Amino acid sequence: MERTLVFLKPDAVRRSLAGEIILRFERKGFSIVGLKMMQLSEEFVREHYAQHRGREFYEPLVRYVVSGPVVAMVLEGKNAVSVVRKMMGETFGSDSPPGTIRGDLALSNRFNLIHGS
Repeated sequence: MERTLVFLKPDAVRRSLAGEIILRFERKGFSIVGLKMMQLSEEFVREHYAQHRGREFYEPLVRYVVSGPVVAMVLEGKNAVSVVRKMMGETFGSDSPPGTIRGDLALSNRFNLIHGS
């Protein structure tokens, strides 16, 4: 079994999509081994996305992720990392096919609902 960290970004929480997204993971057979709603600090977000520092989208990304609470969870299941990434879709919702979380639910490329590690 493999584990992966996922967090639902502030737009997913604001739009009341957390339950729907979590249900998709459960229906796919993943177990939730940890789940917590929290407000991420700007310092944490800056460090988490440090590889993007200096790129034009970095500051808007930081502001977006700290704009409200996130739902962080650890999912466990067979091939969790690759399957969850496929379920999420492409980084940009407009590039994500129907049937993926971003393809079905994201309203824009910036507000893409979910992060997976």
